[in-house]
Amino acid sequence: MTVVLTGRDLDREQVVRVARGGERVTLDPEARAAMDRTHAIVRRSVAAGSSIYGTTTAVGVLKRVGVAPTEAAAYSSWMLAHHLVGQGPAAPPDVVRATILRLANHLAESSPGVRPELVDRLLAALDAGETPAVHAIGSVGQADLAPLAEIAVALLAGIELEPGEGTALLDNNAFSTAWAALAIADTTALLDALDVSGAVSLEGFAANPTLLHPAIGRVRPYPGVRATIARFAELLDGSAIHEPGVPRNLQDPLSFRNLPQMHGAVRDVLAHVEVVLAIELNASQGNPIVVPEEDRVVSVANFEIVPLAAVLDYLRIVLASALGVASERVVKSLYTPWSGLPTGLVPDGGTAHAGLTYLSLAAQSLAVEARLLAAPVSFELASTAHAEGIEDRTTMAPLAARRLAEMVEIGASIAAIELAVGAQGIELRGLRPGTGTGRAVAAVRRHVPFLTMAGQVPDVSGLAAAVRSGEIADAGLGTARPAHGRPAHGGPGSGGNGDGDRS
Repeated sequence: MTVVLTGRDLDREQVVRVARGGERVTLDPEARAAMDRTHAIVRRSVAAGSSIYGTTTAVGVLKRVGVAPTEAAAYSSWMLAHHLVGQGPAAPPDVVRATILRLANHLAESSPGVRPELVDRLLAALDAGETPAVHAIGSVGQADLAPLAEIAVALLAGIELEPGEGTALLDNNAFSTAWAALAIADTTALLDALDVSGAVSLEGFAANPTLLHPAIGRVRPYPGVRATIARFAELLDGSAIHEPGVPRNLQDPLSFRNLPQMHGAVRDVLAHVEVVLAIELNASQGNPIVVPEEDRVVSVANFEIVPLAAVLDYLRIVLASALGVASERVVKSLYTPWSGLPTGLVPDGGTAHAGLTYLSLAAQSLAVEARLLAAPVSFELASTAHAEGIEDRTTMAPLAARRLAEMVEIGASIAAIELAVGAQGIELRGLRPGTGTGRAVAAVRRHVPFLTMAGQVPDVSGLAAAVRSGEIADAGLGTARPAHGRPAHGGPGSGGNGDGDRS
């Protein structure tokens, strides 16, 4: 397959395929023609002596300094070097590739007014696998100046830029938007895995399945709640927890009972985030913009990306809540007063063996990390002094996206721990799993063995990697995903008798 850039219809799946799968990209002929038309307007405006920010004037604090027509082309190259101020570790290669794609689509939209040759060079770099080193830190989100300068200097060094092209390359949010697109894709995949781990926990706990009654979605009609109930019904089809006497409690702890509401909330936020992302992947994010119907270039503030930064904050807050209750399900499943099974889920209770007990500490520590990453950043204000006080807004959108990506990584480890604990509980009870959860437990056992009395606490890192790759979700849901989506044994026990706590 080949992605054809028009500047108007790039989607998240295409970003993932190009960034991680190496899919080829070409420029749409109509987009090429539109770029030629707007670039001609920039040329005419410069020749007419028009005042154009970043083209016939300098930028930022030097905005009142004019750039002579004879120096305007050279200034486009000078300004790239001025912005090489990136800091910190290198951004992941897939993020850099996604940024190059989003930058090319930004230019292809035509309002930046640059030549198609710039897009051709960026796409050639993608096809050749050129991935320049780009620092992860250094942008405040009001245009991703530092990371885009590093990309432009590395990939366009052999091209003599024309007036305004340096500004067009820098003055947009390609880095923030690209990282967000990948992190959102990974959040969607993580939610699938959390559905599976949550369903496995329900069986391992012998929970009351009325928490998944379809009437919940009718009387509280959130789309996400309805979709989650349907998902769990599929995973738990045929499970013994639907049989009389197996559920131990009339009402289980909230961390189990609220699964439809919690995962439904994440689904609904994701749906809103996808709408915003779809716009930002194709929106003109630059300043200035060419207005063809008026044959002129105007100054704007399209680099204000608070819609995306804010919804990334929103998504992290809700996802952190879902990860927090997942860790709590781990804790409740490992201790006798709540689970009714030996502490640590060892096959024989009353011994000094701790079993899986201390996985609860690992889950809790991960959940704390996730909560700390949830702090909103979109209202951050680093300083009001930039450019004599004119640049007095920041969204920290790159940080918002980076924190979401980090939270997803943590979430995969929490899901892995929940899966290991839930599978142990199912097998100790001798409980028949559902169709989907049975496949999931079999997949878990390819990475983590059933814990015997002589066994050691398992290393769940391999299981976490299986969560990240989509293996576990695919097993539970009976699906398969493209390879570029991201970079068993039973034990003794007895089913519940239904005589547990009814509070």
